[in-house]
Amino acid sequence: METDRIRIYPANREQMENSILAEKDDELKKAYGEMLDGCLAHPDQWDWYAMWMIEKTDGTHIGDLCFKGLEEENPEIGYGIFEEFQGNGYATEAVKLALKWAFDHPGIIAIEAETDPDNVASQKVLKKCGFEPNGKIGEEGPRFTVYNKKYGIPLPAGCNEDFI
Repeated sequence: METDRIRIYPANREQMENSILAEKDDELKKAYGEMLDGCLAHPDQWDWYAMWMIEKTDGTHIGDLCFKGLEEENPEIGYGIFEEFQGNGYATEAVKLALKWAFDHPGIIAIEAETDPDNVASQKVLKKCGFEPNGKIGEEGPRFTVYNKKYGIPLPAGCNEDFI
């Protein structure tokens, strides 16, 4: 999937293994390993467990995103843009593309996310993508939800329907 500026796609096994080997942050290395384990355990749902690459259209890798499987009622999305590319709207574009992809699948009523309470930039991305706080607190901080309008659930105020 792509826009005029970026493209996103699920990484294959080799790309995920290379990312795990190259990652210096232990927490991210562990998360990437869990993603690969999920892919291998659920090969028929690979895209829901995989790391998704975020690239500029010239092929520059600028970040990644993921869904955290289909085991929960509402899949969770996570994302990150490398520091040198932050502040350019890439995360918002990538999340909107990912939501469009996810909501094209039958039965996906909502997507959830959580972010550190101090991560104002991430909260802005979520708001621009139609997420609203749902009153729950997760391991990383407050949780947010965006609903698929195809199911007739009233969307929260301020939700941008163009991408859902």
